[in-house]
Amino acid sequence: MSSMKTALPMSLLALAFSVGGAAARELRPEEINTASIASIGTEKSGPGDPDPAIVRLQVLLDRAGSSPGVIDGLSGENVDKAVAGFEAMNNLPVDGRLDPEVASRLEGNAPIVESYVVSAEDAAGLVDKIPEDYGEKAKMQSLGYTSVAEKLSERFHMGIDLVHALNPASQFAPGDTVWVVNPGPPKEGKVKRIEADRKTGQVLAYAADGSLLAVYPATIGSEDNPAPSGKHKVKGVARMPVYRYDPKRNFKQGKNNKVLTIPKGPNGPVGTVWIDLTEPTYGIHGTPEPKLIDKVGSHGCVRLTNWDVEELASMVKPGVMVDFVKGRSAAPK
Repeated sequence: MSSMKTALPMSLLALAFSVGGAAARELRPEEINTASIASIGTEKSGPGDPDPAIVRLQVLLDRAGSSPGVIDGLSGENVDKAVAGFEAMNNLPVDGRLDPEVASRLEGNAPIVESYVVSAEDAAGLVDKIPEDYGEKAKMQSLGYTSVAEKLSERFHMGIDLVHALNPASQFAPGDTVWVVNPGPPKEGKVKRIEADRKTGQVLAYAADGSLLAVYPATIGSEDNPAPSGKHKVKGVARMPVYRYDPKRNFKQGKNNKVLTIPKGPNGPVGTVWIDLTEPTYGIHGTPEPKLIDKVGSHGCVRLTNWDVEELASMVKPGVMVDFVKGRSAAPK
């Protein structure tokens, strides 16, 4: 078990920076690497400030195969659901609470935050901005990342604010050394069956022997555009898909009344992966806004973070069963 987190000098605690208009204090790597997840719930951070212990917990859950979604150091439902997923994966009572048994099974000695040198490749393929209007998106050559910081945030499963909190003075130029969390390698295995739980907003991936391989927070449809019900199958997987917008078949976006071909890219409407289902027009896919997973509805499909859907896609093949259920999941009751 790691020791309690170290105190910061008041001068460092007073440091602040602006990200999207919000002020947050700088985080040092050692705060996270020496944090104790046993302190969660007993020590308070400022409003909107990432908690080093929760960053640690999120990374440990991600490494264990129970995704918290975006690693941002903020408590919330996705963290609770990830704890519940870990409990289910380890045949523990499922309540989504970080008790001593869960904490002891999660903890390890590997550093949570590590250094990374920005490469020239990291700075390649960027775009100035991503327009909201689909008609404007269709005019672009690609829907890539808008900054090196954004690219690194997705590679390391981090919220963009956490990236800046760890690197408040960095320009993220090639050759710069920056701090990032290490979420571990992608989960490996063969998925036999997927459950998409509409009630709790989770996707659960099961192996042939019935064991739970991975758990992901998900946006599954919305009130206006509900997800399908019943059982369907994986039809195929498309990586970096081009998106075909058809207002008559799918949904209406803005004033766009015509069919549009929207270019590929991580900031495209369906992110970096489309797992096609046998139910026409429905799939499991990524998102340009990972922080909104299970917070904003989708157009009937199942939306995961780009990194989670990439991991899931690597473990599925055509024919895998996808069961849309309501209430039978690893989430806390």
